[in-house]
Amino acid sequence: MRRTLILVGALLLSSAAMAEGKKALSPEASAADDGVPRRQPSGLSVFANAGAIWADDNTANFYSGRPENANTILRVLHSETYGNKIWADLKNDGLISAAISSKDMLTVAEYGDMYYHTSLQYGLGIRYDYESGFGWLLRFDLSRINARGAFNLSSTNGTGILTPNQYIRCGLLGREDRINIDLAITRTVDLGDNLCLEIDLGVSLNNTKVKESLMEIDGSSYSILDIWNGQSPSDYTGSYEYINQGGLGWGVFMSGFIGYRVEGVGAIKAGYTCHHSKTTLEGYTAMGWVHCLTVRFEINNFSFL
Repeated sequence: MRRTLILVGALLLSSAAMAEGKKALSPEASAADDGVPRRQPSGLSVFANAGAIWADDNTANFYSGRPENANTILRVLHSETYGNKIWADLKNDGLISAAISSKDMLTVAEYGDMYYHTSLQYGLGIRYDYESGFGWLLRFDLSRINARGAFNLSSTNGTGILTPNQYIRCGLLGREDRINIDLAITRTVDLGDNLCLEIDLGVSLNNTKVKESLMEIDGSSYSILDIWNGQSPSDYTGSYEYINQGGLGWGVFMSGFIGYRVEGVGAIKAGYTCHHSKTTLEGYTAMGWVHCLTVRFEINNFSFL
């Protein structure tokens, strides 16, 4: 992100210098000095954007560790490699008694729901505007989205848990990367005093890649991501290749931005984007809403291209 901001700053400075050099020769500049309204800026622009994203929770339970999921809590909890360590840690820390004699007596009493949390989104794009105010844009956005939740750990015989509620509260974390490719028709309207209103309407493709699926028990984290090809978890994973459990999706979107133009250089805009799109995770595929608040930096003096 730092490199992107440095690049944007350098392009703004170079564009401003070129704009000053052309100002004396520009008919539009002379018309503006004579009090004639400026035409809608046209031509090619590049932009960088950053913002906050809120994703629909309809696929978040992919990270809940339920038995029907691709990644399950019980697969790890009952494995020789990790289950014995979890059982021994719980016993040594005084959370379970001798009534729970092995890892196989540990079970999940309740699976909680997972929820996506506010995440960051950033990206780059290009656009082309016509003097009529219409145009088109193509943008690429990346966001890393975190899902959080919890489950209750108990025993198969209902005893041996040394807590007031007879269960141990454990955390869950999921993390995924989403790449969006948006193509839109745009309409820009001058509001006066260098202010403008922009409306975008378009189609979107997305790709989701699962990065992590973790459970936290007694202060220790364990990956439940199935890198064992459905077999019992082990320390040795060299013979298995992790296959991404995400996939492709599609949808539509609409954006609205208020911007402030810097004549001959570009614009700074702030706005809201709403996607209605399909998200694909193994066993969880659904249409949902994704909301994003964005700040965008545009550079539009590219006639030298």
